[in-house]
Formats: sequence, C-alpha cells, structure tokens
Amino acid sequence: MQNYEVIVIGGGHAGYEACSASARMGRKTVLITMELGNIGEMSCNPSVGGIAKGTIVREIDALDGVMGRIADRAGIQFRILNMSKGLAVQSPRGQMDRKLYKIATKSILDEHKNLDIIESEVVDLIIEDGVVKGVELEGGEKVLAKKVILTTGTFLNGVVHIGHNSHDAGRINERPSKKLAETIKKIGFRMGRLKTGTPARINKNSIDFSVCEEQYGDEIPKPFSYLTDKITNPQVPCYITYTNPKTHKIILDNLDRTALYGGKIVGKGPRYCPSIESKLVRFADKDRHQVFLEPEGLDDDLIYPNGISTSLPEDSQEAFMHTIKGLEDCIITRYAYAIEYDYIDPRELYPTLETKKIKNLYFAGQVNGTTGYEEAGCQGLVAGINAGMEEGEEFILGRADSYIGVLIDDLTTLGTNEPYRMFTSRAEYRLMLRADNADLRLTQKGIEVGCVSDERKQKFYEKKAQIDNVTNKLKTSYISSADLKSFDMKLKRDGKKRTVFEMISTPKIKVEDLMKMWEGFEDLDKNIRDQIIAEATYEPYLARQRKDIELFQKEENMRIPKDFDYDSVASLSAEVKEKFKEYKPFTIGSASRVSGITPASIMAVLIAIKNK
Repeated sequence: MQNYEVIVIGGGHAGYEACSASARMGRKTVLITMELGNIGEMSCNPSVGGIAKGTIVREIDALDGVMGRIADRAGIQFRILNMSKGLAVQSPRGQMDRKLYKIATKSILDEHKNLDIIESEVVDLIIEDGVVKGVELEGGEKVLAKKVILTTGTFLNGVVHIGHNSHDAGRINERPSKKLAETIKKIGFRMGRLKTGTPARINKNSIDFSVCEEQYGDEIPKPFSYLTDKITNPQVPCYITYTNPKTHKIILDNLDRTALYGGKIVGKGPRYCPSIESKLVRFADKDRHQVFLEPEGLDDDLIYPNGISTSLPEDSQEAFMHTIKGLEDCIITRYAYAIEYDYIDPRELYPTLETKKIKNLYFAGQVNGTTGYEEAGCQGLVAGINAGMEEGEEFILGRADSYIGVLIDDLTTLGTNEPYRMFTSRAEYRLMLRADNADLRLTQKGIEVGCVSDERKQKFYEKKAQIDNVTNKLKTSYISSADLKSFDMKLKRDGKKRTVFEMISTPKIKVEDLMKMWEGFEDLDKNIRDQIIAEATYEPYLARQRKDIELFQKEENMRIPKDFDYDSVASLSAEVKEKFKEYKPFTIGSASRVSGITPASIMAVLIAIKNK
C-alpha cells in the first residue's frame, strides 16, 4: 500500500496541470494513468489557444502552470488572432507537433522531484464518513492520499460511434473507465451524457496543396509563456480548402446513417464546434464551409482536416471527402468518429472544484462538461493548487480576476447541458482580462499561495519594477499643447497640461511620435513598452470598469456558510429552499445566478447572513 498527499487520476490536460500544481505546492503527488505513453495526448485538434482560449493559456502560465511552456516547445506555427482589433479580443494560437507536445509534457513533469507516475486503472474510490481516503487500482492494490483529483476526460463510460457501429472506448483504441463511473453514480452525483467528435486523418502526400489557400503564422512567433525567450522550432504553413454542394448532397443523403441523426447518440454535442452534418442542418443556406488542413507534426505524414468532424459511416466519409478541392485523391488513414461519455453536473462542485458531497475529492476538466484542452488545463491547475493547500485555505479566482474565474463560476453556478467553451463575450470585464496582462493580474496571487517557481517570481518582479518605474515617470511628466506643437502634433489649445500617460490614450496623437519626447523609452524591451502602452491606452475605460467591479464585488463575494440553514429563512418559498439546498451556492453572487432565484430571495438570504 502506497501513501501520498495528492492523487491525480488521468494524464490529459487537466491531469498534467493538476499534478504539476500540487507538486509545485510541495505535496507528495502521484499521477495515475492507464497509458504512460498518452500523457499529454492531443486527442482532437493539434493546436493550443485561439480566441479567449489563448488568454486562458497565458493565465495558466502566469500561475506557473505548464501548458504554455509545453506549447512553446511543441509549436510549429504561431499567430496572434484578431490583430486588426483591440487588445481585449486579441489572443495567441499555436499549431502543435503532437509528438513534441507529449515529449515536452513528460519532460516537464519529470522535473518535479516529488511527483510519481503510475500506469494503472483506478477502479474505485476509498471513502470513509464522507471523506475520500484514496483509490483502488485494477488488481486490488490501494493507494492512499489526503486529496484525490479526478480528471477522466471522455473516459467515463465512453462509447465511440462510426455510423451505426458503436463500441466502448475512452478514445479510439483505448478502453473506457466503466468501474469508476459506477462508483461515481453510486455516490449520488448528478450526471449526464455529452458528445464530441473528431475528423478523419489524411495522408499529406495524397493532398494537392497547390489548389488550396496557404495560411502562414506570424513572421516573428510570439510565445505563450512569459518564461520563453523565443521559439526555436521550424515554422510551417497550414492550408484552407472548402466543402461544396456536391459534398453537402452526399452528407445530407446519408444523414440517417450518422450516429447523431440516426438515433445512436443521446448526449448533446458542442454548439460552437459542430460536426459537418450539424453545420449543414443548422446552416442550410451556406453553400460551402471552410476546411483547415493542419499538419500533425514536422516529421508526421498526417493532416488534420479541421472543420469536418463527423460520425458518418466509413464509405460516406470516403465519398464526401473526395469531393473537396485538393482532397479528390486523398487517402484516409483513420476514420472520423463521435464519442459519447458521462459527465458530472459541475454544480456539484465548490469554486475550488472540491465536490460538495465528498470532502477532499476534486473533479477537473472535460468530466465537468467543458470542451477544449485550455478549459481542461485551467481547471486542473485550480484543483491542483487547492489540493496542495493547507486545511481551511482555498484558492478561488473571481470573474473580475481572470477568464479562469469566469469559466469556473459559470460551471459551478449555472451548470451546463452542452460542452462548455470559453468566449470573450462570457467575461463582463474583458477589457481588464487581456492576454497581454495575464501575469500582471495573476502571478502575484500565485506567489502568495506558493505555486510559483523562484525563476518566474524573479522575472515577474523585474518586469513589474520596470513597468511601475516607467509608468510612474509617464504619470508625473506633463505636456502642454505648445510642447506638442513643437513636435508637429496637434491638440486643442486649452492651456491644460496633460501627463504623457494620459496622452497615450488620446486618439489624435500617434504613440510613436509621443514617445520621441520621452528619453529612454525606445531603449526599453519591446514587451515592456507594449505593456505600458496597452495599460495607458485602456486606462480611461479601465477606471470606469474598476468602479463597476467595486460595486459588483461589494456583496457579490459575500460567502454563504456551508452549513447555512435555509429553512430558518421564513420568507423563502419551499421551491427556493429546495434549489438552494440542492446547489449549495458558495457566495451571494453565485446564489443570484441559480435559475429561478428572485432578487427578493437573495435579499432575504443576505439579511439572514448579516444578522448572524
């Protein structure tokens, strides 16, 4: 029998972030996975980041998580999306080499001295008096620990569908976790079924790229991690092609042969990353859809055709793909499939991701109803940090702190009945929650709880000192209209002197011209300069947003005691009491977002808490 402080079940993106976080917190940690070779497996698309998702990766990195560093070691094309728009919606994205990604993951985990990895299947949880004590492995061996984090992804009762053919699997050719799923059901967690899918894989030598559109990355690749100086991997292009009416006819003619529309699947699929058959049904007016041909690696012959995931039978997949320009003679090396799996209603969790029913048991990742590596990784990070903390301590990020805070609040308060994906529109304070300032928002919080390395701490303090020093000078240096005129810059002559910092956000003034007046600014590191300019540009808007946040947080963050007696609040209806007791909201803010709860009910609870 082995003893640890933290057990992490599952080696996906939530799993590796969770075990890394708890190990960084100084806890003796073990990662238990069914396949050692699949730690850090990119089950679906070979990319990291994207709109909002890229900001999450930066936030993970700011808290010393590992996804950003892994992506920088494995990336073969980097782009900043939405460059023509404001910083609040810009986001990094990287195309990954699958093999390099797994190698980098394993390499970084190996650096953790107090982290062990065991290859086995967890078949049961050891629970005593409502507290998790460890796990039982296949074969009967028991591993004990104070905390357990479950990050099983799509493996709980996973079923793969290709047409009307189905078989049990957590991923293609990998067995699912059935016994553990039964244990979770017996505990009484609310559960449901979700569905996701992946497209076929194509041999790149059978594709005519000459008729496709080339898509290159940025000329100078910008890393995800604040610790990465530069990207060293060779960079490669992706390609774009399109479906057409012939493609659509074949798919629609065979719609009843798909698992989704043929009645084989009951779980709901991702709204924002639908299968090609769902696109044709939902967007019947479109005569073509983009297909992104993404390389799976530098020395890999496979291409990932992003945009045409499907559960059609194999013969139909062959037929429709051969109608797509450039793919007329393509060779399919692995057919597309859909996968259906169990997930836990995330309203069963506190914002720490600890379960409400079982003490010291945490759920993180796709098992909580999310979709995407980034959404999974940030949950693993938060669960790992909380599992690594002392009794009575907790690490919770709010909606005004980060996209991670928005995601976890959405899940634990509202739940989800479809795979949850992060978007910029979900964040009320997205002007503050930008990809460029994730470290300024979060690294100090990580330092305070002890999950940040000395290397990152030193770099962060050096960067912040430079920014604070220059910002202070810009805020205490004044410019008049006459000063601007001497540099051929025009502004209303009202006799008012303004600081250089204020002037940066003035639309009529070019920042480059303004900086000529500031000796030494050009000598600063470009990242530091860009950061200062970004903060100054947004400052007028941020000042207003900070006031909104202050009002929002005044009562939003008031805690509701875990043992609060809702029955003692006479004015609450029986229905409202039942909802509160079922979902056990963590704060007044989360209580207000429970479906069907009125402002009057919130006020009654608020008064009762204050009276106590």
